[in-house]
Amino acid sequence: MINNIKNVFSIKDLENLSGIKAHTIRIWEKRYNVLEPMRTDTNIRLYDLASLQKLLNITLLHDHGYKISKISTYSDDQIPQLVREIISTKNVKNHAINAFKMAMMNFDQELFFNTYDWLIAEKSFKEVFHQVFIPLMNELGLLWQTDTISPAHEHFLSYLIKQKLVLNIEKLQIQKPTKTDKVFVLSLPMNEIHELGLMYINYEILLHGYKAIYLGESMPIENLKDLKKHFESIVFLSYFTVQPDPSIIEDYVQQMVDQLHDESTSLWFIGRLVEFIDKEKQQDKISVFNSISDLVDKL
Repeated sequence: MINNIKNVFSIKDLENLSGIKAHTIRIWEKRYNVLEPMRTDTNIRLYDLASLQKLLNITLLHDHGYKISKISTYSDDQIPQLVREIISTKNVKNHAINAFKMAMMNFDQELFFNTYDWLIAEKSFKEVFHQVFIPLMNELGLLWQTDTISPAHEHFLSYLIKQKLVLNIEKLQIQKPTKTDKVFVLSLPMNEIHELGLMYINYEILLHGYKAIYLGESMPIENLKDLKKHFESIVFLSYFTVQPDPSIIEDYVQQMVDQLHDESTSLWFIGRLVEFIDKEKQQDKISVFNSISDLVDKL
């Protein structure tokens, strides 16, 4: 029986997590016996965490030219060993994402930290975030929507990523800003709790030498006005993931324009919901970004 914290998976879950079609997984089972599913009384396939781990490893080998007929001859010990041997800078992204997925599914902090340490030994934090964490979080959104993972899985992994962000942000905060023409004020609208994207933008702003004031989640617009008493030139930056509701987003943006915009103030918006903003309506007063990379290019 599948409980709220999943440790048993349907074949559709395996498809979502591995990217291998359910039809292909069935063929691999039947012809090559690479997985041995459990079965319910009604003959429905169910898989445990070990099967998920094996399929993710098989997927990586298959993506790198190994034929499934050959993979099927390897022992359960040989497959992970081969995976370790073929890891290089060219395929580090996919391997790391799969490792982080397994850390999430097993609530395995040690695997998360070991994978992160292995990545950061070869790459900058910026490279790790762009090449691994952003694609990973995008995948998690889809896995959550399809009920493949539970909120507990998502929160577990998000918190660990948040820890790494905080550590890297702190290293930059102790440095004196080198650019003083503007100050960035970062906040999320009311009832918006998804802050990883905003936290990473905070990191990038500091990395570019600007001063950043991070206010975080659920910040009323009227409270943002207080910052104008302290700084002359401000960029108010907000990240819309699930809030405001698309039906009121135009009204919300208009309120921000009315209460915050003037000659010395800019308004920047990013996040999944910015597609609902009428960019032409406020084109001289707001800047809308479709991705973190686009925003960073503007810094």
